[in-house]
Amino acid sequence: MAEAALDAHEHPETNTGMSNSKLALWVFLGSECLLFGGLISTYLLYRNETNGGPTASDVFEIPFTSVSSFVLLLSSLTMVLALSALRRGDETRNRIWLLTTAMLGAVFVGGQVYEFTAFLREGLGFTTSPFSSAFYTLTGFHGVHVSVGIVMLMSLVVVSLKGDLSKERAETVELIGLYWHFVDVVWIFIFTVVYLTV
Repeated sequence: MAEAALDAHEHPETNTGMSNSKLALWVFLGSECLLFGGLISTYLLYRNETNGGPTASDVFEIPFTSVSSFVLLLSSLTMVLALSALRRGDETRNRIWLLTTAMLGAVFVGGQVYEFTAFLREGLGFTTSPFSSAFYTLTGFHGVHVSVGIVMLMSLVVVSLKGDLSKERAETVELIGLYWHFVDVVWIFIFTVVYLTV
């Protein structure tokens, strides 16, 4: 009977050994792998179809994008620190690291907006060529995913400020952290395929 009684913050065991929420997130991330796999494949098919418009080597600024990529990857570290702080019961540091992660994500998205604006000035619009359409769709979808992650991080900060994000609810931060790490890993693939194979 004592084993059957769970604390309020514990999750009942499932057949997979993880909570239903975590299992659902992994299933969702699996479907996201299919989405980005399709988008990356489409880009690879059309990357040389420029229709006489600007090519990747004409417009890409690898140093700028490399710095922007580093900023996004650094945000994975701050996300780990946020979860670690909450598991120790340090809610203040948890908020600080969550805010830092969101700010780093915002810097990345801002860099992407700046880059897109520069590309438009160079004559690379969404409908310029199959290459440009595939490029903007792939990187744009990723940017939307980062933006959704920022909203989730800021929601956690608000919940924490209300006093509703305690050590017992660390799995909530862990789940959003898994999403955030996924977005970062996807960017490694995108950066490699799109920018480093020009």
